[in-house]
Amino acid sequence: MKPHFHKVPITLQSSFSIRHDIKPDFGNIWHYHPELELHYVIKGEGVRFIGDNISNFEPDEMVLLGENLPHTWRCKDEYFQNNPELTTEAMVIHFLPDCLGKYLLNLPEAYLIPKLFEKAKSGMVIKGKTKDKLVDLMRAAVDGTNLDRIIILLSILKTLAETDEFSTIVTSKNTFYQSNESETLRINKICNYTLSNYKNDITLEEVASLSNLSVTSFCRYFKLMTKKTYYDFLIEIRVSHACRFLIENKLPTEMICFDCGFNNVSNFYRHFKKVTGMTPLDYKRKYLN
Repeated sequence: MKPHFHKVPITLQSSFSIRHDIKPDFGNIWHYHPELELHYVIKGEGVRFIGDNISNFEPDEMVLLGENLPHTWRCKDEYFQNNPELTTEAMVIHFLPDCLGKYLLNLPEAYLIPKLFEKAKSGMVIKGKTKDKLVDLMRAAVDGTNLDRIIILLSILKTLAETDEFSTIVTSKNTFYQSNESETLRINKICNYTLSNYKNDITLEEVASLSNLSVTSFCRYFKLMTKKTYYDFLIEIRVSHACRFLIENKLPTEMICFDCGFNNVSNFYRHFKKVTGMTPLDYKRKYLN
C-alpha cells in the first residue's frame, strides 16, 4: 500500500517526541515519517501492518521502526464499538537519526548507533530483558526534562544498539514515496474494507469498485503499491486473525477456519502453513506450551 506522509509534532523546546497515549483506538491510517519510532503497547490488541509484514499485536509488545518505514496498528473490531471501558494505551518515542547532532553519529565510540539505525529499517521486535529495561527508560523519559531527557534517550539508544534480543519484521526494504491525498484515501479505504469484511467472500469487483478502477487496473495498481496481489493480502489478514484465535484457545480449529473466511479446512491448512511456516496445531503448541 502506498503510505501517507505523517508530520510528527515536535516542539521547539524538544529535540525528540515522547508520548504516553490513552485512546479509544490506535487509528488506522497507513503512514510513514523520517523519524525513527520506538512503540510500546501497554493495552490493545489487533493487527499491525509494517512494511510488507502483517502480524498480530498484543499488550507488552515493543517495536522499533526505522525512518520512512510505513506502518499502522489496527485494533480489533471491539475497539470501534464505542465501549468506554475498552481503550488502548501506548508509549511512543519519535526521533530523527541526527536529533542529538550529526557529529554524534561520526564519533568512533558511537559506531553501533548507525548500525542500529540500519537494522531498524527492517523493523525490530524487542524482546526479553532488553524490553523490560527499555520500558523503564521510556517511563522515565515521559516525565524527564531538559538534560535528563537527553541522557535517557542516549541510554535507550545504547540499550538498543547493544542488544541481540530482537527479531526482524519485514522481509524486503522497498523505497516508499510520498503519496497524494487521493491515493492515501484510496488505499486506506481498501485496507479498512478488507479488515472489516475478511470473514466474507470478497470479490475483486467489490474492492475495484471501491477504488473506482476496473478489475484489471485495480490488480495492477494494488501489486504496484504493496508488492503483493490483493488475494495474498487478504489471505495474510485471514491467517493473522486465525493465529490470534488459536492462541486464545476458545474455538476448535475447524470453526476458526470458517470464522476467518476460509471456505474449507484443507485450504485453510495450506494457506496457514504457507504464511506461518507451520500447521495450525504446531502454531498452537508453540504459543500455548
